[in-house]
Order: sequence, then structure tokens, then C-alpha cells
Amino acid sequence: MADKPPYMHAYGNISKALKKIQEAATPPRFTQDFLATKLDLKGGSPKPLIPFLKRTGLIGSDGVPTDLYKRFRNPAERGKAAAEALRRGYSSLYEVNEYVHDAQDKDLRGVVVQVTGLNADSITVKSIVGSFKALKEFATFDEEVATEEEEKPSEIPEAPGVETQGPLKYRIGLSYTINLNLPATSEIAVFDAIFKSLKAHLLK
Repeated sequence: MADKPPYMHAYGNISKALKKIQEAATPPRFTQDFLATKLDLKGGSPKPLIPFLKRTGLIGSDGVPTDLYKRFRNPAERGKAAAEALRRGYSSLYEVNEYVHDAQDKDLRGVVVQVTGLNADSITVKSIVGSFKALKEFATFDEEVATEEEEKPSEIPEAPGVETQGPLKYRIGLSYTINLNLPATSEIAVFDAIFKSLKAHLLK
């Protein structure tokens, strides 16, 4: 069986440490002395924090803070960095449910039981769930659903001399075809009268 997801039995120390990491200067190496002196987390219960931070990618195997650690200290990047650390440390849970961070406690526990093979009432299952939620407190997930942009009515250029009302403007073009049956006559006056009438009534 693969390694269990990272956890601490005293998972309240995860929240405390992550809050203090934001304020303390980044150390050359994240050691037990740094944990006890600079973060003021003394005693035995906070000690598993270093393996936890290594499993989630916040510090390297040599204890050196990673770029992810430094991004976490940047308020603008903190939420994304924590989300990345959560996905990295709990990749086995995300293989079961890619939205496990949105799962209810009961469903989250079920995924942990499925991955670890432990009993649901196991103290380790409780600690894994608690540790996951402690890190998740700092995470933000950009899961915006793409929405189709509302179609905007296109504005049609207004034809000169044509008035329009309302939000839409329509261009109206009219054309005429006039067929004339002229009488068989050589009298110019007849043709003058016809074209004068056309001009007066149709060609205004």
C-alpha cells in the first residue's frame, strides 16, 4: 500500500505554524530550532510538522524552504500556494475525487478510508481529515465555470436621412423599378407631360 497521506495527530499546530510562517522571515533551513524559537512551537507535538511540510512541498527534503513556501508568504499568492500544497500532499485523495476539498466531512472521511484501508473510527483517519482541513483553511481554488458571453446586438450603421428609435438601429434600403409603356406618338408634349407627372408624384 502507498504511504498514507500526510498528517499530524496534533493537527491544530498546522494552523498555528502556517500563520506564524507568514510573519517570520524565511529561514535558510526549516529546522526544529526554527520551529521552537522563531515560531514558538515547542515540545514534542509540533515536531511532526517538518515531515508534514516536506510531504506537502513547502520545504525540500533537505529542509530548505521551496518556492511554494515563499509564495505562501506572499499574501497575493497565499491561497493558490496552499491549494497547490494540498493537491501535492493529498494527491491520493484527489485521484479519487478531484473536488475532495469541497467534500462534506463524512464524504472526506470516506475517501480517506478508501485510500488508506483503515477503519472509519481510526485515530489516524481522524488525524488525516483534521490535517487536510487545517491546510485547506488557507487555500483558495479558482474553479470558475466558463460562461458564454451574452450576445450583444450589433449596431447597424444608420442610413442617411433615416431616423431610428430604441437600442437597435436598422438600415433600410429601398429600390424601385418602373416600367413605362409609352404611347406611339411623335408629340413631344405628350412625353413631357408623362415625365412631369412622374417627377411630381414618384420621384420626390
